Amino acid sequence: MELTVVQKIAAYALPILFAITVHEAAHGYAAKFFGDLTAERMGRITLNPFKHIDPIGTILLPALSIILGGVLFGWAKPVPVNFGQLRRPKQDMLWVALAGPASNFAMAIVWGLVLARIALFPESAQAFLAQMSLAGIQINLVLLVLNLFPLPPLDGGRIAVSLLPMQAAIKFAQIERYGMLILIALLFTGILGILLSPVLRFFQQLLTVLVM
Repeated sequence: MELTVVQKIAAYALPILFAITVHEAAHGYAAKFFGDLTAERMGRITLNPFKHIDPIGTILLPALSIILGGVLFGWAKPVPVNFGQLRRPKQDMLWVALAGPASNFAMAIVWGLVLARIALFPESAQAFLAQMSLAGIQINLVLLVLNLFPLPPLDGGRIAVSLLPMQAAIKFAQIERYGMLILIALLFTGILGILLSPVLRFFQQLLTVLVM
């Protein structure tokens, strides 16, 4: 059964909200675990999606992507982390950064399990749930791979800063002020897709093995 545009947007809405909410909350929980209470004090360690929504990045751009059929792209309000408050700032930065992408992979597994067992649901709901599950897998794997890209301020950039020797890490972290401009340029020139496609295929294959 072919879904209408409204049904398709509805099928994407819940996975998008879960993907960005759990991703950002995971950063906050990890930061708190390693000693930084900034996100907790600002009320950002929460599964309330309204605390993490950016009107343009979370609603407008993903909706246009779905309607126009382009590359799904968007962002949420980043959870504030004061890396200087972590017990071991350089080392703990890795785990705080990794928490977001790890949560996306966990959610992709959940949606994959739903899709693999779609026959267990009422027949009248199967088409909609299948579309929602596919959306959940797509959104979370794209967020996972995109955020692992080693470019500050993405999570992959934070991970790289954590792993690099101190002097190299300081120089690499300075890229952050230009990070979003670089990312947008890579996206619209198609270079980002070329770089991320092999990594995305790897996680798609891994997910298939895990849920089948």
